[in-house]
Parts: sequence; structure tokens; C-alpha cells
Amino acid sequence: MQARIAAHASWARTEDRAARTANARRALMDKFERAVDPDGLLTPDERAFRAEHARKEHYLRLSRKSALARRRRNCRNKHNGGGAA
Repeated sequence: MQARIAAHASWARTEDRAARTANARRALMDKFERAVDPDGLLTPDERAFRAEHARKEHYLRLSRKSALARRRRNCRNKHNGGGAA
């Protein structure tokens, strides 16, 4: 719990959220670039294009899994009396 309190306090004092998360966002994009071009054979523009689509695919898959889980949970709730979990 102490770590969560500290994290919220830190974010409350952060002036520039984009700057604070820039390294993490760049690292994630680098991961997608390595995934689509492991041998480094593509042009930088093509690598960036493919990496952006790999990123979108990743987040769409996560979104789909979340929607399916919500659907299953709602279905269970309807069959078990409708109470919230």
C-alpha cells in the first residue's frame, strides 16, 4: 500500500506526464520494431509503419480479450441471479 501512496503522490507532482513516460513509450515502440524487423533489413520508414500496425494489433487483441471477459462475466451474473461480483 505504501508504494501505491508514493506512486500517486509522485504523479500528483508531475508537471509533464508525456516527458515522464517518453522513455517507456520509446522502449515499447522499439520492441515492436524488433518484432517486425528482427534482422534490421527494412527501411526505417517501413519498419516504423509495420511497428505501428503491430502496436495497434496488440492493443486490439487486448481490447478483444477484455470485451470477451466482460461478456462472460455478465452472462454468468445473469445466470446466477444478477448480483455484482
